[in-house]
Amino acid sequence: MTTDIPETALAQQESVPSALETSATGEIADIYSDIRATLGTSVVNLIWRNLATMPGALQWTWSTVRPLYLGPAAMHAEAVRHTLSLPDAPALSIDTLTAAGIDRTARTEIRTILNSYHHTNALALVVLSALLEHYHPSVTDIVHPSEAAPVAAQTELPKLPSMASLPAEVRRLIEELNKFGEDTDPFLIASMYRHLAYWPPYLAVVRTMLAPLQGDGQLTMLTRSARALGRAHGRILARHLTPAPPPESLEQALASCRLFVEHPIARMTGICAIVRRATPE
Repeated sequence: MTTDIPETALAQQESVPSALETSATGEIADIYSDIRATLGTSVVNLIWRNLATMPGALQWTWSTVRPLYLGPAAMHAEAVRHTLSLPDAPALSIDTLTAAGIDRTARTEIRTILNSYHHTNALALVVLSALLEHYHPSVTDIVHPSEAAPVAAQTELPKLPSMASLPAEVRRLIEELNKFGEDTDPFLIASMYRHLAYWPPYLAVVRTMLAPLQGDGQLTMLTRSARALGRAHGRILARHLTPAPPPESLEQALASCRLFVEHPIARMTGICAIVRRATPE
């Protein structure tokens, strides 16, 4: 199920400045196109669109980290996926989803969304952590990359619906889910939940599955574990960076990267993995 939602409506509910894909021109549009091609996805995530609002930040950040995406980052991201310890959660049976109105076609579309986020979240976690570690190194654990990593096929995702376009009960459900695993104020809505809003019964089932893990603190601990893994792998990847002279907006760009890495990216790296593991093909 896909529905075209005007991107102007999407921008109205984002809590950080964003340069829209539809209005991008020139160098910004070219970088957006390269991001989509490099990451194998049809959308440019908010972190990049936020950087595009800062003078020179998108150009510098993407040129700095792009070689990691094309090189060693894939093995480090795969190591995160394999070593991040996920709490136990019940699997969602096909009968359960079918009874909730989620048929085979819907399951296929849902799995495509989950697979895309599972791939790109771990990559963003280690790559942007590498940038942060380059400029503000921290003490990290010793980790090792995987020996191999899957290559993601180009994925076409549905348009992101704006929060304003959703029924009130679905908005409240997404806002509740968005708090799961967060240890600060979760003012950035995770895009994965908005993509899955085309199937509200599925979101409701996911909420029921995740609520006990949120209640006993396991999701918050999972987020913190993902942050630590991101920093550890980022510390290794930082050795491969050769940044050009940074723009005047460097500290603003790094602050944006830290905000996204430590909150929605770290949080959803773990939660997406749980939901994906529980959802049948």
